[in-house]
Formats: sequence, C-alpha cells, structure tokens
Amino acid sequence: MKVLVIGGDGYCGWATALYLSNKGYEVGILDSLVRRHWDNTLSVETLTPIAPIQKRIQRWQDLTGKTIDLFIGDLTDYQFIRKTMEAFEPEAVVHFGEQRSAPFSMVDRDNAVLTQVNNVVGTLNLLYIIKESFPDCHLVKLGTMGEYGTPNIDIEEGYITIEHNGRTDTLPYPKQPGSFYHLSKVHDSHNIHFACKIWGLRATDLNQGIVYGVLTDETGMDELLVNRLDYDGVFGTALNRFCIQAAVGHPLTVYGKGSQTRAMLDIRDTVRCVELAIQTPANSGEFRVFNQFTEMFSINDIAKQVKDAGTAMGLKVEINNLENPRVETEEHYFNAKNTNLLDLGLKPHFLSDSLLDSLLNFAVKYKDRVDHHQILPKVSWRKTDNR
Repeated sequence: MKVLVIGGDGYCGWATALYLSNKGYEVGILDSLVRRHWDNTLSVETLTPIAPIQKRIQRWQDLTGKTIDLFIGDLTDYQFIRKTMEAFEPEAVVHFGEQRSAPFSMVDRDNAVLTQVNNVVGTLNLLYIIKESFPDCHLVKLGTMGEYGTPNIDIEEGYITIEHNGRTDTLPYPKQPGSFYHLSKVHDSHNIHFACKIWGLRATDLNQGIVYGVLTDETGMDELLVNRLDYDGVFGTALNRFCIQAAVGHPLTVYGKGSQTRAMLDIRDTVRCVELAIQTPANSGEFRVFNQFTEMFSINDIAKQVKDAGTAMGLKVEINNLENPRVETEEHYFNAKNTNLLDLGLKPHFLSDSLLDSLLNFAVKYKDRVDHHQILPKVSWRKTDNR
C-alpha cells in the first residue's frame, strides 16, 4: 500500500514513516519543515541532535535499502498538495501536519491565528483534494484527547448515546478544548465528519493522548535516525521536562496542584495504532474515532515515577509545585474509553517499562545539550501577549 505521511519530519510522523517503510509500505513524506523554523524562532532545540531530513532519509535507505519519497511544501498551498497527491497517488494519508503545541497557540494573537489557519485550512485543502481526485483514499488524522477536556462523565470514543425528553440519539461527544490549538483540532474533527457525511469519504480520527519515548525499532538503528525529545516550555511535555530536570539536577516543576489527569502512550504504540487504522480502513461515508492511549496518570503520578526511576539511577530528584501558567481544572474526574484499538490487536507498552530506556537514559546521555533557560514555563494563558 502507498501511504503519504504528512508531517513526516516531526516527532510522530518520523517514527511512523520509518515504521511503515520497514513493514513494507511504500511511503512518502510531505513536510514544510516549519517545525524546525519554529524552533529557530523560539531559540529552542530538541535535546537529541536532529539531522536534516534529506540526510535522515538517505541514511534509512543506506541501512535498509528502502526508499522514502520526499515532498517539501506547505499544506495550506492547495496547488502544491494537489500536485503531490497526483504524483504519489496514495491509498492512505496519515495526517500529522499540524501545529501541535497548546502553549505555542497561546503566546499571542499571531500564534493563535497561525495555528488555526495552518491546521484548519491545511486539513480542508486535503479533504477537497481527496474528494475531487482520490475518493477511496483513507484519511487517518491525528486528533487529540484534549478535544474532550475534562467532563464530569466518562469519555466515550468520539460519540455518545443520549436520551432527552423521551427520545434517543447517538451524537458526537461534546468537546471542551483548553487552548486555541485544541480548538483547531475540534474544527478539524467537525470538518472531516461533515466531509465524510456529504461526500462519502472515509476517515479515522485518532484522538491521541500525550506521546512519550524516543526509541522505536527503526529510530534506534542509527543516531542519524534518532527522534526528537522536546522539553522546553512551548513544545515539551511534562514528562519530557521532568526527565530532563532529573538529569540536570533541577527540581521537577509540577504545575499547580498536579492532580490534572492525562491519557498517555508510548511512541511505539502510536506507530502501531496508525498501522492498525490503515489495515482496517473506515467504510465509505464513515468518520471513525479511536481514543489512542494506553494509560492515564495525574501529573503528580508522572513526577513520582520519574523521581523513583531517577533515584534508582543515582540521581538526586526533588519535586516542586509552581503556579499553574495554564487555565485548567486541576482536580477533576477523568475516565476515558480506549477499547477500539485494543480490539483491533494493539498490545500496549507501559510507562514503567519505558521510562529508563526511552527517556531518562537519553536525558542523561545528552544532558550537556540542555538549555537551562528553557526549563521553566514562559507562556501564560492569562496574558494576551507572552513575548
């Protein structure tokens, strides 16, 4: 099968492109390389040294004999996307090509607008091209568990059956996003659902939890293939930040009370989930939603696991609570369903088994690359301009 991975130079996209290529899929990568530009703009670097995309692909070909086609351009450029799709003729499109940081979207008006235009317009362009020229192509779109927010009822997988005034219907699950980034993902979901309904397209929305880990079988083959490990206050996750802080002797920075609960999964499960979605495509006219995560933890739980693992390595690890720069409910109910991918055959990895090899060991190995000025948060939800 021919699979186009949009955003294939990014964290999830790179691991997915290599995984699918290694499994025998014919893979193309489409990327504008804007993620590297944003790093330069913010004066941040991922902890692991990332080679140029051309060198990464060439190294993969040298090691495996497998080729990956590369298309460099912007998803908001309709004509470029059309030419790329016509040249590659994918049977499935895996869409990671979006600005994926909540803090980035909350810096100021410009970043909020950039996020929504990049994400919503890019996805709309893709939907129109699929409708006009590739109606049987299966769109596998990366959503986020953050679309749901923290409702006081169980989170179903995309849809909920309700009874109201004696009548029953199954409706899209209500969304309560917490940033302009998460709002853009909600807009995407609505647009894709609408396109499937009126044009008969087929799409799978993977509402993904927070992804962690550097290693997959493919990215671990050579240092030129290594994946990102972002820890800064804009693109870094809490888990990544804690691991880097543990490695350099900085107290772990828990935002607020630390009771916020999040869904999480290993990068190795991300790539497998994408393959499962591709192998069992949605039907024509179907907008299918999978909640893509394997475990749920509070921020305090994550900090404790990092502290325990760091202590076992001989690191001195302390935990501090900071004033929360985000506007979010810190103590809440959170119970999300995630049975669809498990039913398709996902065999999960767990954080307790991955923390040392795929995170803390990398943090220690590359700790000399840590920029200590990037460890603390710099973006506040309460400000309209964080520059």
